Amino acid sequence: MKRHVAILIFPEVEVLDFAGPFEVFAVANELTGFETFHTFTVAELPGSIRARNGLKVVPDFTLETAPPPDILVVPGGAGTRPLLKKPTVLEWIRQRARKAEVVASVCTGSLVLAQAGLLNNLRATTHHENFAELAALAPNTDLVEDTRFTDNGQVLTSAGISAGIDLSLHIVARLLGEAAATRTARYMEYHWLNDTGVAR
Repeated sequence: MKRHVAILIFPEVEVLDFAGPFEVFAVANELTGFETFHTFTVAELPGSIRARNGLKVVPDFTLETAPPPDILVVPGGAGTRPLLKKPTVLEWIRQRARKAEVVASVCTGSLVLAQAGLLNNLRATTHHENFAELAALAPNTDLVEDTRFTDNGQVLTSAGISAGIDLSLHIVARLLGEAAATRTARYMEYHWLNDTGVAR
């Protein structure tokens, strides 16, 4: 089964937060004969967005036109703060999360999941500079500071920026097996240990 991987992008999204997972799922798909993942970007509105530090990106779909995702990735960056006040985006995340196999956040994307009510009573992490923000938004969440990522089954969160690559490889390992994830990491020349307890 080819899974749809939707990566939400927005103004001031951290580049590696979305590009890292995109590369992992795209490479894993290529190495498995283009039969496993269809990875695409989604934005609130059509037209290019300016990511953190000026990179312009044109999303593949809008919230209205995107196929229902099997895997939903919410990256972080300074642009997550405005998303916390966008009911349309938060409701789209909630609705897609109800049917998604996996919902994952990278870096401060966890703030968005928290605001959407998706981290209650779960273990979660975020960028090390934003622990207090996450704790304030999700007081019922078990905040884990000394880890690269957390895995609650359906909902996963990662630490900052590059940790999204570790998280995405972990998801590949869960869905396709450890060998597929290891092969993907090797192709990317990325040193990966599939261990949620790896310290930052």
